[in-house]
Amino acid sequence: MGPSTEGADLPGTDPAGAERTVMDGWVRAAPAADEDPRPTEPHAPSAPEPPPGEPPQRPPTVPAPADPGPSGLAPADPGPSGFAPADPGLSGFAPADPASPGSVPADPVLPDDPPFILYKAGEDFGVAVADLALWVHGLLVPVYGREVSSTAPWCTRWYEHVEAVAQLYGLWMAWQDLTGSRSPLTGPAMWHRDFLTPTMNNLRDPSGVFAGCKPGQHRPKEPPPVEEPRTAAPPG
Repeated sequence: MGPSTEGADLPGTDPAGAERTVMDGWVRAAPAADEDPRPTEPHAPSAPEPPPGEPPQRPPTVPAPADPGPSGLAPADPGPSGFAPADPGLSGFAPADPASPGSVPADPVLPDDPPFILYKAGEDFGVAVADLALWVHGLLVPVYGREVSSTAPWCTRWYEHVEAVAQLYGLWMAWQDLTGSRSPLTGPAMWHRDFLTPTMNNLRDPSGVFAGCKPGQHRPKEPPPVEEPRTAAPPG
């Protein structure tokens, strides 16, 4: 007859009736019904105890990740300056600030060139002649108006000669183009050689537009007669 087990603790049980597990020779208590058998995440290690007389140290903190926002990309790091770098966009280069000193300004928008005076009519033609007269009387004649003679005539009422108005207006337009602030350094020399000399020689030629005019005496010029072209009959 075997030994009696009455009053003895059996493996896997305890006096309170709780079931125990025998594993590797060790008796381990079974988990309670309300205990989660899954392992828990390890906790961050606490800061070590400071030496006597020193304040306690705070555990290091890990910064939270940047909020990617609606685009899914985290914002740029502002860096030590406190300003985020400009967005380079698709080109890979940040756009230049037009107001910054190093930026290249855009080309200025220039107005349309004034039309030639012969394309004007009525009041516009009169205003253009008045503007031309300011330049002719204020600069051209005082500087370049040589003495009047039979071989170099001049008309004091030059504005009544349409040919003279057209030639002088063209000379004035060339003056503005070649002697302005944006003109090349050789512009004035070109104006004298290519525009002033040919125009004045043509106007003051003895057989030119001022032929027959004398100081204080204007002689109108009659244009030569012309005939209307005739339509040629088709051969046949």
